[in-house]
Amino acid sequence: MIPPLRIAPSILSADFTRLGEEITRVVAAGADVIHIDVMDNHFVPNLTFGPMICQAIRPLVRVPLDVHLMASPVDALIPMFAKAGADIISFHPEAAVHVDRTLALIRDCGCRAGLVLNPATPLSWIDHVMSRLDLVLLMSVNPGFGGQAFIPETLEKARSMRRRIDAHSAAGGAPIWLEIDGGVKPDNIRAIAEAGIDTFVAGSAIFGAPDADGGYRGIVATLRNQLSAAMPRAA
Repeated sequence: MIPPLRIAPSILSADFTRLGEEITRVVAAGADVIHIDVMDNHFVPNLTFGPMICQAIRPLVRVPLDVHLMASPVDALIPMFAKAGADIISFHPEAAVHVDRTLALIRDCGCRAGLVLNPATPLSWIDHVMSRLDLVLLMSVNPGFGGQAFIPETLEKARSMRRRIDAHSAAGGAPIWLEIDGGVKPDNIRAIAEAGIDTFVAGSAIFGAPDADGGYRGIVATLRNQLSAAMPRAA
């Protein structure tokens, strides 16, 4: 069973020379989801993973593979990542011609569908597609590079998005995960959780943890302890 507060290490910060080992170690340490940042050197200024990496990872772990497409156009990539074993596929509305159609395509391919909002992208993008969403990902840095500092204004955006999701659920809508990506660390994850986030992407904070201090098991436990201390959200 996937817990209500989920830690999703981003393999963008892993050691690529031993990627399989990195992923199995971080899952053994208690990770709930593996986050795969797909960058195309077009929509964002970097180039990372293709479907073959996703396909290679899939047999190694049983946790969900969360594919974040920072690519444009996105529609042609979706069936390829679905076939490669993705469980969740999210994309940026600015990268799609027809957002509703792209969300439907993700679900038609058998995956859960997510929409990603950059720091300056308004929440209004989700207003008319809530019924097609399984996940909303808020970027707390500008996409394209790992290791950036958390943008504090994202906390108020998270509170607003949580209110929208809670209203959707209260009206009988299906559950929607609220994820955050960028600058998540032990010293801010509690405040982020209290703002309403339930899924936490962390890259350098996890994969940069020194082995001498418990390695991935130690840092995941530290993050989990901070989440346990977070104030319960109002219903």
